[in-house]
Amino acid sequence: MRIAESELILNGRGAVYHLNLLPEEIASTIITVGDPDRVVLVSKYFDEIEVKQSHREFVTHTGLLSGRRISVISTGIGTDNIDIVLQELDALVNIDFLERRIKAQPQSLNIIRVGTCGSLQADVPEDSYVVSTHGLGIDNLLNFYVHANNEEEKSILQQFISHTQMSQRFAQPYVAAGAASLLKHFVKGFHHGITITCPGFYGPQGRILRLGLAYPEIIDRLTTFQCGNHRILNFEMETSGIYGLGKLLGHNCISISTVVANRVAGAFSKDAGKAVNDLIEKTLEIITSNNI
Repeated sequence: MRIAESELILNGRGAVYHLNLLPEEIASTIITVGDPDRVVLVSKYFDEIEVKQSHREFVTHTGLLSGRRISVISTGIGTDNIDIVLQELDALVNIDFLERRIKAQPQSLNIIRVGTCGSLQADVPEDSYVVSTHGLGIDNLLNFYVHANNEEEKSILQQFISHTQMSQRFAQPYVAAGAASLLKHFVKGFHHGITITCPGFYGPQGRILRLGLAYPEIIDRLTTFQCGNHRILNFEMETSGIYGLGKLLGHNCISISTVVANRVAGAFSKDAGKAVNDLIEKTLEIITSNNI
């Protein structure tokens, strides 16, 4: 079936609309960062940069590092932007732009989020690294798509809803696991656990400035949740969307975060920039040494 111009929007140079990218301008291994200024912090390590494109908050550099072709793309903040980025990345590899038809043989991308987060556990301090085994969303994005969970995901979700009573007051939570093929490479020096994805930075993460909170107990409920060996380590604003859409579209996704704030201890990193840069270096070394 042909995809209409109103559904898949291409710009004047034939590139996908929001990302302003052509299929040949991305690699099969993609690092996503929230901040557009962080793209250059990754690409400065490339041996060669082949492509530089940008549109709005979406900045892309594609280049070579130790013989590996890698793209780094900024997403901006939030799962609304993740909806755009994941769908358009998938379109770049799995839709024929000339025919406007889905390709017969789907291609999988390796998508690695490198970002920041707030810790929800005292033993996961600022400047440490968290790998998300699961993204548990309270942002509602995946509920607009047909999706299903495996038994482990169902168990986590059911116990989370029972523990927090969140579905009765806010969006219906959803959950998706990270790709085992990528998780196995990020073990030494990383904390593994569930990541909560929130639809905002202040109230949805329990911060109080001038407004009262409808759910003031959110931090306590999240820190005390446990399902078997699974516990919630951190929260941020993109992971569940990446994991959920990535799983549905057939891509391998992993989310890695530097802890810049420990919400239990009330502490903030003394040098968040260095912590982020150290994680970038570590991630690139793992990608190249494991041929990801």
